[in-house]
Amino acid sequence: MTFRFRRLLQGSAVLGAVAALGVAAALHLLRPDEAGGRAAAAAPPQAVPVAVRTLEPRKVRAWSAFSGRLHAVDAAEIRPEVGGRITEVLFEDGQNVEAGDILFVIDPRPYQAAVARAEAALASARANVAFTKTDLGRAAALVGKHAVSQRFYDERSNAARVAEAAVETAQAELDQARLDLEHAYVRAPISGRAGRVELTVGNLVAAGPSAPLLTSVVADKAVYADFEVDEQTYLDSIREQAVGRAAEREVPVELSVGEAGGRVYRGHIYSFDNRIDPASGTIRARARFDNADGTLLPGMFVTVRLGDAAEREALLLPERAIGFDQSKTFVYLVDGAGKVAYREVSLGRQIGAGRVVRRGLEPGDRVIVDGLQHVRPEMLVAASEAPAPAAAQQAAAAN
Repeated sequence: MTFRFRRLLQGSAVLGAVAALGVAAALHLLRPDEAGGRAAAAAPPQAVPVAVRTLEPRKVRAWSAFSGRLHAVDAAEIRPEVGGRITEVLFEDGQNVEAGDILFVIDPRPYQAAVARAEAALASARANVAFTKTDLGRAAALVGKHAVSQRFYDERSNAARVAEAAVETAQAELDQARLDLEHAYVRAPISGRAGRVELTVGNLVAAGPSAPLLTSVVADKAVYADFEVDEQTYLDSIREQAVGRAAEREVPVELSVGEAGGRVYRGHIYSFDNRIDPASGTIRARARFDNADGTLLPGMFVTVRLGDAAEREALLLPERAIGFDQSKTFVYLVDGAGKVAYREVSLGRQIGAGRVVRRGLEPGDRVIVDGLQHVRPEMLVAASEAPAPAAAQQAAAAN
C-alpha cells in the first residue's frame, strides 16, 4: 500500500466519524420536539365558548298584521226625490251636518199648490159624505113606509159608500202631495260630514232611477276596517279562546295608517263572516274604531293588528337561535355534560324578537344563541348565559 493511498483511507475515516457525530446530534435535537408533538396530540380539545338562553315559560299575547281598508259606518248619497229647479243650497263642502238639516231646496211652489188642491178635494169629498149620509137616512125612512122602492134605497146606500171611499182617496192624494212638498226640502238622512256640492242653484233636476247626485254624507265619528284573516290565525287566536260574538269583542285590535311608528288606534272586533272562503282560505273580518277627530277617512288603506283573545303561557325562542336545514328548523342545545345536541323544532308566530315554540323544546332547555356557526353536535362547549332582553323589548313582545 503506497503512502498516498494510506492518506486517502485515513481522510475517509475521519469524514465518516464526523458525519456520524452530526447525525447523532441531529437525532438528539429532534427527540424533544417529537415528544412535545405527541404530548400536544394527547391533550384534550379546547371547549368552544358559546352564549345560551335558558327557556322559561312566560305569558304572551301574539299579534298578527293584516292589510285592510276603511269603510264608513253610515253613508248616504243624496239624490232628489221630486223634480224641479234648485233654488237654495244651505251647506258648504265638507261641512258637518246633523240628521234632518236642510241641504237643498227644490222650488216648492208647485208642490204647495198640489197640497192646496188635495186639501180642497178632501174637503169636497167629506162634504159629499155628509150629503149622501143624510140622503141615505131619508131613503131608509121612506122604504120603511113602502113609499119608495128597495132599489131607491140601495142606490142611496151605494152612493154613501162611494162617497166614503172618495174621502179615503182624497186623503191619500193629500198625503202624497204633502210628502212631495216635504221632499222639495232635501234633508240630511244621517249626521256626518257632507261631501262636495255637485249641483248648484238654478239646475233643473228630475226624480227617478236617473236622478242626479246632489251630494253625499258620511258618518265620521266611527269607521269600519275590513280585512281578511287566514284560517290558522282565526283558529289559533279567535275560536280557540273566544266563543260567541260577545267574546269576540274582547279580542284586541289595533290600526295604523302610513309609516310604522305613527298613531295607533285601538278598537274592537265588530263581526266575522259566517264562512271561510275556500279559494283564499281566509275569513272576512270587520273591526270598529272611534274617529272623534275625523282623521280616518273611508277608503284609506290601513294595517290592522289582531291580538289573541287572552294571554297564554308559551316558550319564546330567540330568532338568532334558529337554524335552517333545507325544510327543517332546528336549534343547538347544551346538555348537562356541556356538549352540543341537535334538536328539530316546530315554531309558531313571531312575538317581538322571538318565535313561539310549538314542539321540540321544554322549559329549562339551554339553547345556543351565539356561536352557532362554530359548533357541531357532540362538540364540547363552554356555555355562558346570554343577557336577558331589555325591559322595553319584553314589553313589546308581550303586547
